[in-house]
Amino acid sequence: MASPQAAAIDQLFDGFVASLEANPEMGLDEMRDLLEKCGDLAADPGGVDYLETDADGTPCLWAVPNGCNNDAVLLAFHGGGCVTGSRFSHRKLFAHLAKAVGCRSLIVDYARAPEAQHPSQINEGIKVYQWLLGQGIPANKIASVGDSAGGNLCTAVVLAMREKGIDLPAAVMPMSPWYDMEATAESFKTNAKVERLIKAEMSLGMSQMYIGDTSARDPYVNPLYGDYAGFPPTYIQVGGYEVLLDDARRGAERMQAAGVDVKCDVFPEMQHVFQFMAGRAPEADDAVNRMAEWVRPKLGI
Repeated sequence: MASPQAAAIDQLFDGFVASLEANPEMGLDEMRDLLEKCGDLAADPGGVDYLETDADGTPCLWAVPNGCNNDAVLLAFHGGGCVTGSRFSHRKLFAHLAKAVGCRSLIVDYARAPEAQHPSQINEGIKVYQWLLGQGIPANKIASVGDSAGGNLCTAVVLAMREKGIDLPAAVMPMSPWYDMEATAESFKTNAKVERLIKAEMSLGMSQMYIGDTSARDPYVNPLYGDYAGFPPTYIQVGGYEVLLDDARRGAERMQAAGVDVKCDVFPEMQHVFQFMAGRAPEADDAVNRMAEWVRPKLGI
């Protein structure tokens, strides 16, 4: 049974849905402001400094835990359908993870759709990764991580880097990944009554803003069609109540079929990106700690 603290994300998502239903003509700026509130769910982790930086033209935010290992980095991609979200909305989530791992996290504030469409976000992710390499951080000391659309990007950027012959990171950690641009998952039906936020119409609307004229089955917008030969070890987390549950499962199955060292944990009764509640809900803290324990040896920490 879910903890009483976990109800916080239900209440937040119910509020989002009510606001969107009350104002079906809500503008994009207002929607972005609304979804920034996801960042309010987490407690401040404490003992973490936040430093603005420019990574070869892309604004980013360092989350630097006190006394952390400066040789390893989590390259973090925020969620929000590639339309909403920012380095600030996800600051505390990725700071909790950085603190648990004991290294820095670099939160990428990539240009959002529809102003910038695919492959803009992929190209920016690669550029920031290469900027990190240029800062003296070796590939085997970097792990890519992201939630929802960021879970897509932290996967697709690595697929694109492998295609370009760039040294790959040590690990990939998608949370509640939004992979399927066509919303074909069976879990859209089976979890329809328990999912609090995402509907097929929302997923399809955001995917269209993101991918534009690109095919919805292009492997760099829909990693379910990716070739995972030689892909790094991957740890996927997803909530049991999510309509995106099968995105995570199908992604893990495709990786496993290609010989990837992949793990997929389903957290019963949890909502989309429940890790937002880090520091407040035990399920979120458990998830963050599992990621940290899994990735530390991959980064040599």
